[in-house]
Order: sequence, then structure tokens, then C-alpha cells
Amino acid sequence: MNSDHYRRELLRKQEQQAAAERKAGDARKKEADKRAAAAKARAAASGTKSEITRRSKHRDAERYEKAANDAAKEAAATQGKVASLAKDIATLQARLSKAEQDEARKQQAEHAAARRRADQDHRQLMARLARTEADVSELREMRPPKAERLRILMLAASSEGDLRVGREQTRIRRATESALHRDLIEFEVKSSATTDDLLDGLVRFRPHVVHFSGHSSKDLLVFENDVDQPHAGVDVGADAFARTLGAVSEPPLLVMLNSCESADQAARLVEQVVPFAIGMSESVEDGTAISYAARFYTSIADGTSLHEAHELGRASLALNGLTGAELPQLFHAADADPRSLTLVVPPDATEATG
Repeated sequence: MNSDHYRRELLRKQEQQAAAERKAGDARKKEADKRAAAAKARAAASGTKSEITRRSKHRDAERYEKAANDAAKEAAATQGKVASLAKDIATLQARLSKAEQDEARKQQAEHAAARRRADQDHRQLMARLARTEADVSELREMRPPKAERLRILMLAASSEGDLRVGREQTRIRRATESALHRDLIEFEVKSSATTDDLLDGLVRFRPHVVHFSGHSSKDLLVFENDVDQPHAGVDVGADAFARTLGAVSEPPLLVMLNSCESADQAARLVEQVVPFAIGMSESVEDGTAISYAARFYTSIADGTSLHEAHELGRASLALNGLTGAELPQLFHAADADPRSLTLVVPPDATEATG
């Protein structure tokens, strides 16, 4: 979440706290007034000789005491709400401070990032010009199409419990269930992903696609520890993540970093280890990330090219009235073409190419 979101939430909680404090103050004043009225009624009862008047004043005193006790209970309950809101405010202030620090670092790095993007755009332009002069056979040779399932390793991490990563995994799987080639996709899902889940998944599952959703920046991904309570998570540097992907004999064809400010990492991945990568250019809302990924994988399962699936995912955001259609960025190595790569190949198509 960005700092504006936390500021809005902080203001809302502070307004709720102020209203609760006013309500508690009103209840305490009411309690004091009723107790004073009860004392006055008892004094009046003591000072009269009339038995009828004495009984009436005692009844008044009891009624005032009951109202005072009710007001005291209301004040205590409201004060408890004030204390709970104070905890929420402290948490939001900490998150706002962290978000502001992250955004400040991002602003400081903008010029460097712009230079890197310009350099990459230049390299890609030079590569495209070179490809027009070379034979198509000079493109990188990908894994040959096989009549096998597309294996997708889905890693989700939200150690603090503030992201809807489980919702994202559910949406993706439900969306692909209605796709044309839904039987040709296999998911390995890790909903509280640790670094061991990444290593085990790469070795045992041999994924074609690695999908990460959670917290990130241009320099790191945040995985989880194997614990049962909210925690700070495990920071994994971009270089360490890239080395891990490259450690297996057949690295993934595609890495999707469906997380904030991950475009720089995706750009470096295609330079170092994988032919294709997708990342987000800025902070991204949960709804935007989830909707893009669901449409992307549905399109992949329908047999579209990687480039077409990416564009359809972005288009779905605009069609559904969501912001951030420009955030998902597809990167590819100089010798890899996303327009010609189809990740899901049905058996009859494989036979035809043979």
C-alpha cells in the first residue's frame, strides 16, 4: 500500500478516536450529574418529616444512581474503544512511516532507474534491428513444445497478513478452470511461501512459470518464515533470487513478480537468467494485481501467445474500471520474442509441428 492509503486510514481512525473520546467524556459528565442529583435527593429525604416525601426522594435517588451506573458502564466501554483505536493508530503510523521511507528511496532512485530503462530500451531496439537482418532461427531456442502440462509454481507471501494473496491464488485457479486448455495447466501452490518452498519447487516441480505475489521493491522480495503468527518476513535480495532461478538445469521460461515496484527486478532477470519476466512499475493495489493475473493466466490457458496474454491482462483492468493498466511490464531477453511463444500447446498442435 502507498502512503496516501495509510494517511487516509490514519485520518479515519483519528476521527473515530476523537468521536469516541467525546462520547466517553459525555458519559462521564452524565455520571457525575446523576450522582450529584442522587445525593441531593437523599439530602432532601433526610430533611423532610413527611414519610411520603421521604420515600419519593429515596426513589428519585435510586433512579439517579442507576442512571449514573449506566453512564459509568458506557464511559468504560467507550474508553476501551479509544484504547483499541489508539493501537490501530500506532500501527498505521508505523506503516505510514515505512511507506514514506520506501517512497523517498524510490524518488531518490528515479534518475538511476530511468537511465537503466533507457539503456535497456536502447539494447532492445538494437536487438530488434539485428533480428530484422538475421534469420528467425537465430532466436533463442526455447524448450520444444511438448504435449505436457504447463507447470506454474505459485508463491504467495504476506507475513504481516495485509495482502490478499490467498484471494489472488483462488481467482487465478478459478479463472483458468473455464479456459480452453484448462487440463494442460498444473499448479503448485504455496500460500505462505518460504525460501525453502522456492528451492523445493524449482527442484521437484520443475516449473515453466514462477509466480510471486507479496511485498517487494526494486531490490528485494519478502518471503515468510515458517511460523504461525504475523512477522516481519524474510528479505531476499534481487541478485540472490536471480542466482537461485539460474541454479537449476532448466530455469523457468517466465517469472511473474505480481508485487509492488518489481519491474526493475524483472528487467534484470531477463538480462541474467530467464527469457521472459513480468513486473510492476510502481506500487499496485490488490484488486489490480489480482485482476491482471487472473486474465493473464486465463489467456495463456486459452492458447494465446505470451505477448497477447499480457496485453489482454492489461486491457481487462481498463474494461473493469480499475486503475493501473500501465503498471504490468513485460520484459524479454534480446534473443527472445514474446509474440512467438505459446506456453500452452495442445497435443494436436504438437503433432502438427512434428
